[in-house]
Amino acid sequence: MSAFIQYTLQGLATGGFYALAALGLAVIFGVMGVVNFSHGAMYMLGAVGSAVLLDVADIPFWGALVIVPILLFLFGVLVERLLVRWLLTLDPLYNFLLTFGLTLLIVDLVKRKYGVSGLPYELPAGLEGRVSIGGLSLSSYQLFAAFFSVVLCVAVWMLLTKTRIGMIVRASTEDAERTRALGINVGRWVTPVFGFGIALAGVAGVLAAPFRAITADMGSNFIIILFAVVVIGGLGSILGAVVAGFLVGLVEAYGQAYAPSYAQVLIFVLMAAVVLVRPAGLFGREEAS
Repeated sequence: MSAFIQYTLQGLATGGFYALAALGLAVIFGVMGVVNFSHGAMYMLGAVGSAVLLDVADIPFWGALVIVPILLFLFGVLVERLLVRWLLTLDPLYNFLLTFGLTLLIVDLVKRKYGVSGLPYELPAGLEGRVSIGGLSLSSYQLFAAFFSVVLCVAVWMLLTKTRIGMIVRASTEDAERTRALGINVGRWVTPVFGFGIALAGVAGVLAAPFRAITADMGSNFIIILFAVVVIGGLGSILGAVVAGFLVGLVEAYGQAYAPSYAQVLIFVLMAAVVLVRPAGLFGREEAS
């Protein structure tokens, strides 16, 4: 029983990375109609940025958790203003190819600067040990990562559902054309929404840095699983991105524990099963299928 709880905690911590990044991907797709293939690279930049800040400026994990998302928000704004917006009126395939090319460029630049071996990064101060609850011994950092991810997802959910800005973004995500018809300038929100989505991927990268290998290629496998997450949850669905993120994290953790040879396969089996039963995803609209 204790082992099962440990795997569940590990799954929630991993699912938190998926939920945060998928949430950003869902918002970007909903408002802009852009399938951002560079999301995995932004996740990688979050982890690499944490390691660089620690090495160059001696800024620890807690500082990186604030600074890196802000820097990636600004980087996302720059990418949207200089590149993405010029292709919004064209076939969505063009922006997909653009973000794919951006991924290759970012990964190559990181490899040239820091090599292909992993960058060192220690567990943050105060979270190095383990917490004993009854007969269980749980990783302090995994407890923190799972709790922080849930709290941040709830905070973003509250922002999107309880504020005027959030309501505009949510309406644009669900139906951009009808939102425009109500007199709301959807284009005004495009740039900050893209930056916000990139920042969430950066937060996921910072959280992953202490116990994942920090390499230039760490986003390659991540983006594949991330697309499985948004398909399961429903492409463009904010709630679906969060629920599916944690669900996929649990499936992956249980798979690694009980069927390690099929851990990754189980995620895509789940995706196929969901698509067969509900093509739009768990929380997606039928027309989006």
